[in-house]
Amino acid sequence: MIIDIARNIFSHFGFKKTTMEEIAQASRKGKSSIYYYFSSKEDIFKAVVEKEADELLQEITAGLEKIEDPVEKLKFYISTRMKRIKQLKNFYTALKSDYFNKLEFIEEIRKKYDYNEVKIITSILQKGIDDGKFSIENPHQSAVAIVTAMKGLEIPLFISKGNSNFEDRMNNLVNYLFYGIVKR
Repeated sequence: MIIDIARNIFSHFGFKKTTMEEIAQASRKGKSSIYYYFSSKEDIFKAVVEKEADELLQEITAGLEKIEDPVEKLKFYISTRMKRIKQLKNFYTALKSDYFNKLEFIEEIRKKYDYNEVKIITSILQKGIDDGKFSIENPHQSAVAIVTAMKGLEIPLFISKGNSNFEDRMNNLVNYLFYGIVKR
């Protein structure tokens, strides 16, 4: 409950402007009660960011389990990841903001998330190779390149106003990626 309330406050005001007092008031608890569970604002933010990262990973994993075709799996992964990361404001801010570079736990979360992304995409690419759908020599290296490309496109994709433009850009990204790796 505290994490969900803090998540909303951080999303609205940002990390810097959010106070422990605001989190306590919104959760209808005393500040001392908040400090019983979390030693600092950074600890609460860490819990929020970890929760958002876990939610994203769970959503992607659950969706991928329902799809057999590696081409469709990769399309689903990219589309879901890009749409959801835009909605997970705290997680996205933690991944992108230089302000958080000094917080060790953010770097740990970034590394864990990067590792999981590369692992999932490598597995999809390997399945595509095994099924004769992808022509890739090194699936791990290709997965790293795909993850890097997605990260590089996050800001340009998110700057646009309105979801229709976002959807068009997403479709273009997926199509561009596939015409380079789908066996013809």
